[in-house]
Amino acid sequence: MSVMPAATPGAKYDRLIASAKSVGTVSTIVVHPCDESSLRGAIESAEAGIVKATLVGPAARIRDVAARHDLNISGFEIVDTAPTEAAAAARGVELIHEGRGEVLMKGSLHTDEIMRAVTAKVGGLRTDRRISHVFVMDVPAYTDTVFVTDAAINIFPDLDSKRDIIQNAVDLYNETGFGTTPRVAILSAVETVTSKIPSTIEAAALCKMADRKQITGALLDGPLAFDNAIDMEAARIKGIKSEVAGRAQILIVPDLESGNMLAKNLAYFAKADAAGIVLGARVPVVLTSRADSARSRMASAAVAALHADARRRKAPIAPA
Repeated sequence: MSVMPAATPGAKYDRLIASAKSVGTVSTIVVHPCDESSLRGAIESAEAGIVKATLVGPAARIRDVAARHDLNISGFEIVDTAPTEAAAAARGVELIHEGRGEVLMKGSLHTDEIMRAVTAKVGGLRTDRRISHVFVMDVPAYTDTVFVTDAAINIFPDLDSKRDIIQNAVDLYNETGFGTTPRVAILSAVETVTSKIPSTIEAAALCKMADRKQITGALLDGPLAFDNAIDMEAARIKGIKSEVAGRAQILIVPDLESGNMLAKNLAYFAKADAAGIVLGARVPVVLTSRADSARSRMASAAVAALHADARRRKAPIAPA
C-alpha cells in the first residue's frame, strides 16, 4: 500500500473541512433529525460554517431531542411535518424544488425512505444521470483520499450504470478540490480479462469507453485486483505497467456487496474515516449512518458543500 512518510489519522479530512469552510455556508435541508447524532451533526456542521441548515420533520419531536441532549437549535428554521419519516422526506424534496436548499441531508430516518423520495419518478430529484453513492475515505496509511463506489445504492449495476457511477465519482473528484484527472481502478478478482468473470469484461469495456470519450476527466485501468490497484510493488510483481496500477484514487467495485465489504474493511481494519454522498440527483445527498464518527459526519457535509458550491458556480439552481 502507498504509505505516507508520517501518516496522521484524519489529516485529509481536516484539509477537506477547511476547504469547505472557505467557500461559505451552503443551504442544506436536514430531513428528520430526530435523534441526538443526526441533530448534533447538523448543528456542528452549521457551527463550523459549512452549512446553513433547515430542519425538516415533526417540530415537537426535534425540539424534544434538542432539549433532552442540551442542543441549542434557537437559530435554526424548523419546517414542521407529519410525524412520519415519509412525510419528512417528501417535504425535504419539495423544499429543494422550491429552491430553498442546495444539499439534502439524511437525519434519523431509514436510507430507503429518503432515497424513495429522491428517486420518485414524479416529484423526485432525478436527472439524466444514474444516481450513485461514493464513500470518500481517509485511510491513514494511504497517500491519497480514496473514493469507493458504488457501495450503497446500485446492487448489481450494468455497464451503462457503471459508466454513470464512474462519471459521477470523477466529476466529484475534479470539482471539489481533490485534484484533476483522477486515477480510476476498475476492480475485479483478477487483472486479466476472462469470460469466466463477467466483471473483468465490463472493466475492459469501460476502459474502451474512456478511450472513446464516453467517460471523461480521468485515467482508467481495469480489470485490476485490489492489491495491484493500490500497491506499487504488487503491480510490479504482476508486470502491470499503467498510470493507475498501484496508486489508484477511485476504486470502482463490481457490485454493492463487494463495495460495502471493502469500505467497511477499510473503516474497521485500516481505521479509515468514511464520508458518504449520493450523486447524480438534482442536488448532492448526504447519507450518514448512526455508526459514523463526528469527523465523518462533518466530512460528509463538507464534501456535499464543496460539490454544491461547484455546481452553484457552474449553473445556479433555480426553483423547479
